[in-house]
Amino acid sequence: MNHRKIALAVLLSCCLGSLAAQAGQIQRALIISVDGLHALDVANYIKIHPGSALAQLTSHGVTYTNARTPANSDSFPGLLALLTGGSPVSHDLFYDVSYDRTYFVNGAPDCSRVLSADDPTYGLLKGAPAGPGSTIAFDETIDLYGTDPHTGKPLSMNTINPASLPRRIDSNGNCVPVYPHNALKTNTIFEVVKAHGGVTAWADKHPAYEMVKGPSGSGLSDLYTPEITNVGGLDNTVSVICTHENDHLKTIALINQIHGLTHDGHPLGNVPSVFGTDYQAVSVGQKLAADTPDASCVNSVTAIDAARLSGQPGGYQDGAGTPTDVLAYALDKVDADLEAIIDALQSQHLYDSTLFIVTAKHGQSPINPVKTNKPGHFADLVAGLGSVSGVTLSSEDVAAQNVLANAANCTSGPCGFVQDDDIALIWLPDQTQTASVARLINKYAKELYVDEVMAGNEIKLKFNDPMHDPRTPDILVQPIYGTVYTSSTKKNAEHGGFSFGDTNVGLVLSNPGFRAMTIKTPATTAEVPVTILKALGINPTELQSVRAEHTGELPGFFN
Repeated sequence: MNHRKIALAVLLSCCLGSLAAQAGQIQRALIISVDGLHALDVANYIKIHPGSALAQLTSHGVTYTNARTPANSDSFPGLLALLTGGSPVSHDLFYDVSYDRTYFVNGAPDCSRVLSADDPTYGLLKGAPAGPGSTIAFDETIDLYGTDPHTGKPLSMNTINPASLPRRIDSNGNCVPVYPHNALKTNTIFEVVKAHGGVTAWADKHPAYEMVKGPSGSGLSDLYTPEITNVGGLDNTVSVICTHENDHLKTIALINQIHGLTHDGHPLGNVPSVFGTDYQAVSVGQKLAADTPDASCVNSVTAIDAARLSGQPGGYQDGAGTPTDVLAYALDKVDADLEAIIDALQSQHLYDSTLFIVTAKHGQSPINPVKTNKPGHFADLVAGLGSVSGVTLSSEDVAAQNVLANAANCTSGPCGFVQDDDIALIWLPDQTQTASVARLINKYAKELYVDEVMAGNEIKLKFNDPMHDPRTPDILVQPIYGTVYTSSTKKNAEHGGFSFGDTNVGLVLSNPGFRAMTIKTPATTAEVPVTILKALGINPTELQSVRAEHTGELPGFFN
């Protein structure tokens, strides 16, 4: 090797080593999940806003342009990828509202309740005990509610009502409520960091997100969950303005934590070692067919924007990801919150020792508005096959159709469940009928807007065997891209499926000591917690999902 080549090799070695050296100085990690944020959104926003906070973070950060969430890409599995390093294969949570063949229905007074004749499921179950097996809801419906003093409508107390939780029989034979963290089958990064003496904190959109405490129930030093969707009350997601107001509450919480306080200003003991939040404004801005600000969310500062955006569509203007005014508002507000967080870290002299991560639980699809197709709920499409021109159902088709209808019409108890948006997850009351139902769906794939059906051996290649795992769906249906199984006029996009739009997300790991890098190598958000723990000097295999799924670190980050 000549002198020039030696000098070049030394220079390259020094540059590549800078990330690893700086990573050894990292004392904390801050995770910001901007739900719905695609890699394309990051690139487009920085190009138009070179002086933005997001541009600042990428100017000394590693930007992954080909990062994907583990499918399926709904909020629960999307967040758990970032916090456990795993997928439903190990943590076993598919959706916030799903099904478990061993649980009993939400709010049931005991685990041996017998259905009365007026119960909607009576005709199927014929008076049998309502379980085990039931839909399990971990969303805003499990909140403890009071009354909004200004409107008289229901208002979440931002905590869980145990009486609204699903039930299970514990090891002592008692019928006990199942909290979301009880349902999680693997530990979280918060539990690992706390075991090493660290302080931890998280903020999210529903009290149900206490699941991130982990199975121990003790993974968080501070939890803040301002409810975004009050059942029968204010639903912030009708507008990016209302949603941002809810998001900003979590920004204030983060700034308090950066000052060593809890989200509401009490002593926390120290600045968290791992903490963060999610923001919903971008996700809502991508979905909305029309922004409709609620008067209770509008103030003197936002009144002009509320008037400007009211009735305007969200999403994108074209397939190139040009945001509408509604989505642009959401992106701008998120960037302003990022700037406030950076300022707080700098004021406390913590910016240089913080690994600042911007990513997303999930993407959103479709990006191109001309791709949007809302044909109705999946089960309704199947039920209506007999009336479709040119379709003649055989007796076997009708039998399979009835099996699916029973699952779709079940409100509680062991009679199956169908969950859909831009994917359909199907739990059948009789699992021996899986093959016949899958054949029906495949046979009429065109009429049902189906791209792919996963069942039998195919589903076992990606997830656990539904015959042995009580939560894995019997059938997963991925529709043609752009199809959302809904008849709703309020939203034009969704997430949860396997498509590129759903799973491709922005991912930036930033620190002032890093040089700007763009990595196009395929990466997954499940590799984020592995990278965080390694940067903090903790063995990532302390995460159970990492061991179970052999999750690696983000490519290129440590040379």
